[in-house]
Amino acid sequence: MAHFWPGASGVNEDVLQAWADTIAEESNGELTIQMFPSGTLAKPDSIYEAAANGIADIGATAQGYTAGRFPLSQIVELPGIASTATQGACVLQTLYDDGHLDAEYEDTRPLFMFTTGPGGIHTIDTDVQTPADLQGLRIRRPTAVAGEMLENMGASPVGMPAPDIYTSMQRGVIDGLSFPWEGLKGFRVNELVSYHTEVPFYTLIFVATMNQRTYDSLSAEQQAVIDNNSGMKWAEKAGEVFDRLDVEGKQEAVDAGHTIREIENPLEHPDWQAPLQTGIESYLTQLEERGLSQAREVYEAALAASESCGAQQG
Repeated sequence: MAHFWPGASGVNEDVLQAWADTIAEESNGELTIQMFPSGTLAKPDSIYEAAANGIADIGATAQGYTAGRFPLSQIVELPGIASTATQGACVLQTLYDDGHLDAEYEDTRPLFMFTTGPGGIHTIDTDVQTPADLQGLRIRRPTAVAGEMLENMGASPVGMPAPDIYTSMQRGVIDGLSFPWEGLKGFRVNELVSYHTEVPFYTLIFVATMNQRTYDSLSAEQQAVIDNNSGMKWAEKAGEVFDRLDVEGKQEAVDAGHTIREIENPLEHPDWQAPLQTGIESYLTQLEERGLSQAREVYEAALAASESCGAQQG
């Protein structure tokens, strides 16, 4: 299994390794999974392809690391879709289970999908209270979708995989980043930033997926073990882990005495509403221009799933 999270991170230990341990246990040791964290088997932006072509039997990665490859899936990253990782994972898995995203994953066998909690803005020495405060700042963007919103706010978005953030901040390549709290803890970014703005303008989506030929080579009993640990059950387990890590990541910043700004209802906030709403509309229009006429239908399905997934949480 190839993925990009550090080996000591909660995501590796409590989601991916926990899943691998469950597979080993339920298959009575017939199926064992060797973990390759931190991009050691495939670089973050090529993990999905590694799973598709068999370099890895299983890959877990962010769809947005392969720009433009999963455009409908990335609708779940738009502001206002999910307020927690458990809700986001439920929305993304629901869209896949309902067939809205089938065409994007035809070359692999998805196991489960999940998301971060909402990602905010974190900077080394700039107190960001309005979009104007981002003017001229070099901000690491997680995906092109979030990058366009940052650009609309006056920032200079810089693309790089999460494992490169720490050294880039140390060297002054970037002034800050857009990230969920979980990532600040997992990638030790709280050591380098002092200001945090909780404006949930994106959610990062992930997929854990399997090489189809590897799956086909298993016995019916072994396939049943994989199937029993696919879908919503593990999507929600992953979401719960991310929500816990978000709490821990924020507490780390509180304990360090950092400045934390909370933007209430950003989609209705006088300063933040326009760039966020513009970002949503721009993304859906771009998809339609690419010939994805179902983009708004998928967006509406995501909003509907968001309501039902939120209700389940409540």
